[in-house]
Amino acid sequence: MIGNGDIINTRHVSRDIFSATVGSILCCYTGQPLDTLKVRMQIKPTIYTTILEAAQKTIQEEGMHALWKGSVPTALGMAAENAMAFGLNETLKRAFPSDNSSSVGYGQHDKPELFRPFWMGLVTGLASAVVLLPSEVIKAKTQAVVGNDHSSSLDIYRKMLREQGWKSLFVGFDAQLMRDGPFYAVFFGGYELFCYTFRTHVPQMPQEMNYFLSGGLAGMLGWTVAMPFDVPKTNIQSRWDTKVVGSYFLEMGRIVRERGVLGLYNGLWPTLVRAFPANAALFLGVEMGKKFFDDFLW
Repeated sequence: MIGNGDIINTRHVSRDIFSATVGSILCCYTGQPLDTLKVRMQIKPTIYTTILEAAQKTIQEEGMHALWKGSVPTALGMAAENAMAFGLNETLKRAFPSDNSSSVGYGQHDKPELFRPFWMGLVTGLASAVVLLPSEVIKAKTQAVVGNDHSSSLDIYRKMLREQGWKSLFVGFDAQLMRDGPFYAVFFGGYELFCYTFRTHVPQMPQEMNYFLSGGLAGMLGWTVAMPFDVPKTNIQSRWDTKVVGSYFLEMGRIVRERGVLGLYNGLWPTLVRAFPANAALFLGVEMGKKFFDDFLW
């Protein structure tokens, strides 16, 4: 029987937060340019039709730095989100250990159970959505700003509070849940399965390379599943006329009517191109952050 002190204690929490922060910073600044292009392709598909066109127009009209628009709230939100996501996922693994798992860390299991990492990922995603929501709304509105409007994330935040009050930070709450639940289920579940597959069939692969490849592939798989839920979410959160709850399914229906089902996959290619390096960096940063914490901090 596992006692409460073995599930949550100061060292566990500190280790989870530290490693998630390291991974989040690497993930954010690796993937932010392609995330900006993805958002623009989703909200203005007639103007930004391809990755190259979106990149060319953005850089020509606003400069290279525009690709990192919204990176500060993204990094802060990502650190908070991943501290909760990886921390909660680790806590669930300690609370409900597998019979054939040592519960040492991600991908460290002898053989992961088929459904266990997926349902834990689902619970993690629903909880993380609450933490991530305000930064996602600010980021979406900031990335949607084009042309000579140089509004910063702070400017957008102040405008949101002026026009809609505190509820503006929680616009698209239902949309966030609809995207993050499926994403994290596949994200964490896929990571553990990829790690096991590489460890079993490519035993000579260095552990760091396993983390890197498994994280990248898990990110791509997660976004492929979550993309139809992400497009209406982005549209809702980038606009100024939507509600906390109730706009999501109306927006999804509008997109399907106007663009067809494939409209729900607008921005998929830049997302997948971004997903591999960003999530590879995330998981490698998390795993190396844990090792650094264990060896040098506590």
